[in-house]
Amino acid sequence: MSLVSEKISSTDKLVSDFEAVKKALPGNSFVQNIRQKAIEKFAALGIPARKNEEYKYSNVQKLFSETVALNVTESSLKIASVEKYIIPNLNAHIVVLVNGFFSKELSSLNNLDKTVVVSSLQKAFEKYPELVEKHFSTCADVNSDAFIALNTAYAADGVFISVPDNAVVEKPIHIINLISAPSPLGKVGMGLLFFPRNLFVVGKNAQMQLVETYETHDLPVKAISTSVTEIAIDENAKVQYYRLQNDCENGQQINTVSASQQRNSHFDTNTVTLSGGWVRNNLNIALNGENCESHLNGLFITSDTQHVDNHTLVDHRKPHCESNQTYKGILDGKSTGIFNGKIFVQRDAQKTNAYQSSKNILLSDDATINAKPQLEIYADDVKCSHGSSTGKIDEDALFYLRARGLGIESARKLLLHAFVNDVMQTIRIDALRDYLETLIHKKLD
Repeated sequence: MSLVSEKISSTDKLVSDFEAVKKALPGNSFVQNIRQKAIEKFAALGIPARKNEEYKYSNVQKLFSETVALNVTESSLKIASVEKYIIPNLNAHIVVLVNGFFSKELSSLNNLDKTVVVSSLQKAFEKYPELVEKHFSTCADVNSDAFIALNTAYAADGVFISVPDNAVVEKPIHIINLISAPSPLGKVGMGLLFFPRNLFVVGKNAQMQLVETYETHDLPVKAISTSVTEIAIDENAKVQYYRLQNDCENGQQINTVSASQQRNSHFDTNTVTLSGGWVRNNLNIALNGENCESHLNGLFITSDTQHVDNHTLVDHRKPHCESNQTYKGILDGKSTGIFNGKIFVQRDAQKTNAYQSSKNILLSDDATINAKPQLEIYADDVKCSHGSSTGKIDEDALFYLRARGLGIESARKLLLHAFVNDVMQTIRIDALRDYLETLIHKKLD
């Protein structure tokens, strides 16, 4: 592991640190040129302040005010087994990232179709330059967000997946993101800053299921993961992408997923956040061809002082496309939740159907939710709607259940499970849904 900075307190520090490490970062001249443009853009944008409308309710600058160290080379951390992080009964190919770096030793890709490529991003830079040059930094625009620019500049490794035309990946691919701090850092109280970068390329008529989980192992200090995932989905392809965030309190995440869909493609994504001290999820989808379909589902259950911020942008660029968004939150303690979702319908995107819903339950007087659904429409033949509601548990429904013999806690849990049920039913992998329901039951207890 290379620790190249003792303290990061400003945008200028991150920019100057880049000069010290850029020669050690992988990639050919094409990639290095993208890195340089990205760090210049980050320098211009800077770490967002609360005055930035997109980060109005999330104090990002506070995250970077503490002492952290850049992590830009492979970790020396060795873990004998990742068995406890594998989802029970999920028959899947296993990919493991340790502190943002692909671990061949801990991954298990047996019986994977030989035409499907699953490797480290570092290897992809060397072995698949044509695919990298075609897709790297195309779905995720460095001009749109400071943390996309920062990640693009610093990204050292991650997962690269290429599914060729007409291929069907029979089993899900389970990506385990494992974050851990080495003992010297724990002793001095220093945190870590990671830059995982994933690139998924799905060919025409191809199909793939992805499950991505976020875990922590022996993490006594703060760790910030600023990850970016790009997903290029070709014509008639189908992708299901599930994310589970279940970190410890010291886990802090700024995640961006940017997907680009071509005509007749289908993209389903579910984001479930149950733990983690501070989480920001950016989900950007561009519908670049006719007859695309996208489904965005999210669930977050917070307690104590957790902070979970979900931002979505669905950009309808072509006619006859459909998108649906359903996000639900249950907040307790002094936790904070944010949902900021935008549906953007461009002038040529006639016959668009786009729907958005944000519903939240507050279990305490100190919990806070900020919901901001948005529509920006430039076409005149569309069906679009959005809505948001926030409240407490329905007292009438609670009384009804108690009148039929249920205790107050049993009745309360039953109503909360019913509240999240429609999101859970969108998860099409039975083993994953069963596992999540178990975790949710424990969380609600």
